[in-house]
Amino acid sequence: MGVAVRVIPCLDVDAGRVVKGVNFVDLRDAGDPVEMARLYDAEGADELTFLDVSASSGERETTYDVVRRTAEQVFIPLTVGGGVRTNEDIDKLLRAGADKVGINTAAIARPEFLGEASRRYGSQCIVLSVDARRVPADALPPSQPTPSGFEVTTHGGRRGTGIDALEWAQRGQELGVGEILLNSMDADGTKAGFDIDMITKVRALVDVPVIASGGAGAVEHFPPAVAAGADAVLAASVFHFGIMRIGEVKDALRADGVEIR
Repeated sequence: MGVAVRVIPCLDVDAGRVVKGVNFVDLRDAGDPVEMARLYDAEGADELTFLDVSASSGERETTYDVVRRTAEQVFIPLTVGGGVRTNEDIDKLLRAGADKVGINTAAIARPEFLGEASRRYGSQCIVLSVDARRVPADALPPSQPTPSGFEVTTHGGRRGTGIDALEWAQRGQELGVGEILLNSMDADGTKAGFDIDMITKVRALVDVPVIASGGAGAVEHFPPAVAAGADAVLAASVFHFGIMRIGEVKDALRADGVEIR
């Protein structure tokens, strides 16, 4: 028996409020992340991810407060990402009650950060967040910096880095991260399904758990992502808008013979 596949809702939190609208009927306050987290917990989410999209670092204290309040109410693992740049940031989030911390841009700037953080806090706490997009073959310079055709991006997919996404996932594992959150910037928001090709290729290179993100639009999109090698599936708007419930995703996976929690 393999490890059970996890279903993870993701909340974008800005200055302590959920952004990217929420349409749940049973919420008293659709903007309160703690309220949302409590509902997802009750619905059977295996974990929660908060993405802190706050523009200024001055709003960090609000984030720590949200994490603290959520951790008091909700007993499933909580991953927090967005703007994590130093060991002190990680320390504060873990002390506030986060179980794992997602690192993206800071690792691109200084990959050793991943190794330091993994050694200091344990691999199980450190998630490498990879925002990858496809690079058209004709857009590559002759030197071809991204041989796989997938490039790591920053700034919500708007800025290319020239780093090959598959090599980067592999490097993250070598540096000691415990998990890779693989987000397809091409599929993100399209509701056309996960990028199966990218999941398959990353899975072939790494042994650590891979969380598939970007593109979920229907319950039937989830089993192929797991078949391609995802250990967990993450979605945001389809859950927030009640297009599907967590239980329905789990039913679809179960029907496909996937072991779930």
